[in-house]
Amino acid sequence: MKIFITGSADGLGQMAGKQLVKDGHEVVLHARNIARGEEALKNVPGAKNVLIGDLSSMEETKVLAEKANALGKFDAVIHNAGVYRSSAEQLLHVNTLAPYLLTALMHRPKRLIYLSSGMHLYGHPQWTDRPSYSDTKLHVLMLAKVLARKWPEVYANAVDPGWVPTKMGGADAPDDLKKGYQTQVWLAVSDDPEVRVSGHYFHHQKMARYLSSADDIALQDKFLSNCALLTGISI
Repeated sequence: MKIFITGSADGLGQMAGKQLVKDGHEVVLHARNIARGEEALKNVPGAKNVLIGDLSSMEETKVLAEKANALGKFDAVIHNAGVYRSSAEQLLHVNTLAPYLLTALMHRPKRLIYLSSGMHLYGHPQWTDRPSYSDTKLHVLMLAKVLARKWPEVYANAVDPGWVPTKMGGADAPDDLKKGYQTQVWLAVSDDPEVRVSGHYFHHQKMARYLSSADDIALQDKFLSNCALLTGISI
């Protein structure tokens, strides 16, 4: 299968890329600049390509979608990229608007996987232009759910990778690092009947508890309209 992974220069994205290459899949990586792109290719031998684009910039994100489309249609896209200790503007652009834009502009894959977080449980479903990290992780869960409703031919799901010892999670994070990326890989390529679902929230290859407001259709549609207003692109 042909898979694109955002934010795959390090962390969980890089680990997922390595596993998918090892399993014989065609993997395209992503990094925010050329130096990190070279590092990504070095660290994931066998990857097909790396695409460059800073997701904190809407214009660069739109160009990244064009670059991805030039490579043809992907079977799966793992929206792994994210920031944590950043400004509200960066959180909004990287964690919320970038996956929205790439989803809207790229050729529609068979499977979409969005990296959420258990911290989404503390997010506020009402839209704000200055979101917290928890808000943005609720946003991508809502994106997966609204796509499950609007694009029935696509499997769109969200994942809580757990609090794992990556650069973002910190060295003392208690969760299993391997389990942190296995669910994304499983959702991207497995033929198990458990992955042929849409609009679900997974943790360690099992459906998990999530904030019930993510199922509110009015809130989902408001989320889409706000993203469209800010980006100038509609789904």
